[in-house]
Amino acid sequence: MAVEARKDPATRPGALKRIGDQLGVHPEALRTWVKQAEIDGGDRPGTTTSEAERIAQLERENRELRRANTILKQASAFFAAEIDRPQR
Repeated sequence: MAVEARKDPATRPGALKRIGDQLGVHPEALRTWVKQAEIDGGDRPGTTTSEAERIAQLERENRELRRANTILKQASAFFAAEIDRPQR
């Protein structure tokens, strides 16, 4: 509804405020949703919702891998120190 109202030049001025009032939604929240819908629909440049989800997933995975690498480096340093320690 809001996306179509923004496309029509006759209804564009004040469309989001009018529709937001009808739906009981703050106009800025509606503007954000409409902007994201336009990006997802390919009408506007930007990061789509699915791309943002994939980026977040990859960032989580990257954090987990960095943590695992840190643990492995610490473990290898510990065991290397044990090997270098003289036997009693």
